[in-house]
Amino acid sequence: MKTKGVKNVTTEGNDLVIGTMRIRRLPSGKLVAVSEEGDWEFLDEGTLAFLERGVDALPIDTAARLLSKFLIDSPFQSVGMQLLKRSRLEAKRSTVQGGTSLHIIVPTLQCAHSCKYCQVSRALESQGHTMSIEDLDAACDSIFESPSPVLTVEFQGGDPLLRFDLVQRAILRIEAKNASEGRSLRFVVASTLHQLTPEMCGFFKQHGIFLSTSIDGPAALHNQNRPTRERDAYERTLAGIELARAIIGPTSVSALMTTTRASLGYPHEIVDEYVRLGLPEIFLRPLSSYGFAKRNQSKLGYSVEEFHAFYEAALERVLWWNSQGVQIREVYASIICNKILSTFDAGYVDLQSPTGAGASVLVYNYDGYVYPSDEARMLAETGDVSLRMMSIGGGSMGADILGQLRSASEPNKIDGCWTCAYHAYCGPNPVDAQAQHGSMLAPVRETEHCARHLALFDGMFERIAVAPEDQLDLFHLWARPAGSPEAVCEG
Repeated sequence: MKTKGVKNVTTEGNDLVIGTMRIRRLPSGKLVAVSEEGDWEFLDEGTLAFLERGVDALPIDTAARLLSKFLIDSPFQSVGMQLLKRSRLEAKRSTVQGGTSLHIIVPTLQCAHSCKYCQVSRALESQGHTMSIEDLDAACDSIFESPSPVLTVEFQGGDPLLRFDLVQRAILRIEAKNASEGRSLRFVVASTLHQLTPEMCGFFKQHGIFLSTSIDGPAALHNQNRPTRERDAYERTLAGIELARAIIGPTSVSALMTTTRASLGYPHEIVDEYVRLGLPEIFLRPLSSYGFAKRNQSKLGYSVEEFHAFYEAALERVLWWNSQGVQIREVYASIICNKILSTFDAGYVDLQSPTGAGASVLVYNYDGYVYPSDEARMLAETGDVSLRMMSIGGGSMGADILGQLRSASEPNKIDGCWTCAYHAYCGPNPVDAQAQHGSMLAPVRETEHCARHLALFDGMFERIAVAPEDQLDLFHLWARPAGSPEAVCEG
């Protein structure tokens, strides 16, 4: 099989670019090659030596295998193979190109917690911190300007249940408008659940609303991370979960956690708490350095290396529970698995390329403005309004800001991303760069976003390389995005 010779070989750190193939040396020394479309193959040192001399030197069976995964090109590649290659790339970008599907409404900044890692701070009083009826109605109507056939509307805060009247009004207005629109709707309310009542649960059950809350781990850790005046945050959240399960249904509530420095010593205990509570998934999220949370980094923060050590230990515990017959999914691992193992992208905003901020997600904030992501509105709380797009219902969708976000998140145009083996799976996070460095164009390799995801992708490839068959099956199961053809066909 005759293939094109390699004209360009570029190296940067642990990454090597040969032609259109990007090769990374993992911490263990293993080599993984990734195509522009995200197909991949583990390589041995002998194959790498052949490739460095030119792909014409490859043994024919090796060349055929790499060609089938689009890792090398051939001048005799069929039109069908070229179309398949293009379609695979389009499938990876479909969530960015299909219109805004996630719409976040922030009806109030009120909250009874005093979380030290809070990204937006909180307001004890509603005056000046609650969305007006006019802005709320305009936000509900603006959602349908998106061409996306699937719309998820998420209510965040503060704690939106402190203004349940606004949440209820929005849901009813959106459903009424959808009677003529015919979109697929999904509603999520993110709350501490401390204010949840049977009457609220009845409304949520009637309208098929999902609830999301926070559980940072066992009671002592949760109450330390998420203090209330009475120091009973954990107990009240569990009471809310039990009430929702009793009235709305057993699968009505999901939970996530935020990792602080205090969390680092308890990876197994945190996972075990989720298992004890019968929660089917856990999202091991790092601390975000946005808004007011940035002020407490010296007390709560940690290095990327420290987070990764914690994460790997907690993920190992999740895998152990699965080996014992307890089905629990780690969300971050499933996002990484989706990127590596699935043709269909699940649409995780932080790893879209170009960025999903402003493209696949919009935030309608209590202050009357629209932001391209939840993190962007958090920046505004500390005075950085550089990513404020427009007033709610204002017409123009902030084309200038969207253009800047897109330009700052194209991996093929950004130094440090072009050579990265994971550029097919990832991309710069301009909002993160703005928060940490004051510029969307901060050097990518210096951002926490880049360092964290390099470690996560390295870790998953290391696991895939040695995983037994049952664990590989689990990774493939986690990789399936909800509603994808892959999920429908296989499961």
